[in-house]
Amino acid sequence: MTKYCLTVTCATTRGIVAAIATFLAEHGCNITDSSQFDDVETSRFFMRISFESQDGVDLAALEADFAAIAKTFSMQFAFHDEAEKMKVVIMVSRFGHCLNDLLYRVRIGALPVEIVAVISNHMDYQKAVVNSDIPFHCIRVTKENKPQAEAAIMKVVEEAGAELIVLARYMQILSDEMCQKMSGRIINIHHSFLPSFKGANPYKQAFARGVKLIGATSHYVTADLDEGPIIEQDTVRITHAQSPDDYVSLGRDVESQVLARAIHAHANHRVFLNGNKTVVFQASPGSYSSEKMG
Repeated sequence: MTKYCLTVTCATTRGIVAAIATFLAEHGCNITDSSQFDDVETSRFFMRISFESQDGVDLAALEADFAAIAKTFSMQFAFHDEAEKMKVVIMVSRFGHCLNDLLYRVRIGALPVEIVAVISNHMDYQKAVVNSDIPFHCIRVTKENKPQAEAAIMKVVEEAGAELIVLARYMQILSDEMCQKMSGRIINIHHSFLPSFKGANPYKQAFARGVKLIGATSHYVTADLDEGPIIEQDTVRITHAQSPDDYVSLGRDVESQVLARAIHAHANHRVFLNGNKTVVFQASPGSYSSEKMG
């Protein structure tokens, strides 16, 4: 049986869940997982439902028939085929830990995405990318050629049909125009020391201050640099016995894990923008399982 998911956002009111459940039942669908959240502060309702089409109803028919319910509740909605992998472009500079982690996770089927291209402003990871049978594009960026470079980046994204850009430690600031064009479709990763420790060597700054927790934040990119809606965060504990290099190594690991979890949530349509925040539902049963062990 084909598995789909339905995502819904609308103003809070009664009868939403009943209408959706009735619709799915009448169309021969069985709900296998459901999450919902009613934000009392914004009066917005969010819902994600996984279901099986037991009678073979296809996506187009479901979308067409659901339009009447969506109109009644003024819903923003989308149906997704859970077997389809989201197309992703990864951008990286000279720190390769997140890129290498994502290449491995995709290779074993632990992330429901297809990496359609890797873009870098350096050549460091060309071999690793090409050996994974993924197109590699080196697009140099300077103050003088930034508009042309971003045009070249967007050309790669559009020609590859990418739905998401992942900044896997890409150390160039994107223009406001690119952030707005790809709003809600660019994910970034950085350490969680901001705003305390900015600039170069934040881990060494943290070591000098005796920080006991280090972490990472993954968020959607906006024109406000590292202040976009947060998707995922995590921390690791540090003791007085650790060195600055230990801080860097532990930070590298937590960055890789947090970015992978953020991509997993986005690709499974579990993340909803809610003003400057996000609603992130728990993963459906079985969605973390990988196709291979290594």
